[in-house]
Amino acid sequence: MKEPIFRRILLKMSGEILAGEQGFGLDPDILASLALQVKSVADVGIDVGIVIGGGNLFRGIEVAGKGMDRVTGDYLGMTATIMNSVAFQSALESAGLDTRVLSAITMAQLTEPYIRRRAIRHLEKGRVVICAGGTGNPYFTTDTAAVLRGIEIGADVILKGTKVDGVYSADPVTDPGATRFTHLSYEEVISKKLRVMDLTAVTLCMENKLPIIVFDIQTEGNLLKVVTGDNIGTNVSSSRSA
Repeated sequence: MKEPIFRRILLKMSGEILAGEQGFGLDPDILASLALQVKSVADVGIDVGIVIGGGNLFRGIEVAGKGMDRVTGDYLGMTATIMNSVAFQSALESAGLDTRVLSAITMAQLTEPYIRRRAIRHLEKGRVVICAGGTGNPYFTTDTAAVLRGIEIGADVILKGTKVDGVYSADPVTDPGATRFTHLSYEEVISKKLRVMDLTAVTLCMENKLPIIVFDIQTEGNLLKVVTGDNIGTNVSSSRSA
């Protein structure tokens, strides 16, 4: 097997991935499959941080203006990320990994508080660290939370695991002529308004020269392929597109 090209990664996954075909809630088979992929990279000595969205359970922005204010909705969305994180922790531990969930929202019975130095120390001890609760503040997405945590823990890359095999010029489901990009610069993502991550997250990556790789995590073995340098998905970095 090829040597890893990254020492420490921050894996961002949407909550929708955990729901599987049912579209809502948690699919135990999906959790188990994703846990094995994480184990495959942890086993080769890579430090793994994880941020999971909460869209399979609750999306705060969707209830804004429908009788619930945005701040309340966002906090409920953050608690959904904690539920997903604890569920994935269980799957990871069933796969034989030592894990910790650190949350920006205090929930002492289930998680540790997120403290940067504590997160780094857990990683240094070989534990998979799941950062839950978003940033702890409303109006920030889990994409932004993932990038912020990635910067804080010294990750080499943000890996965005999705249901598609990269970033396309248009929605490949509705537009058969959509083309997949193999490489994009941060500026191109912003100017073309491509749906890689939200603008704040992409800007943070650009300012900190933190690359993003968008790839299909539902295909078994893809996470290990990405961290060992296989050219899959779409790479977003400072360089010009290829």
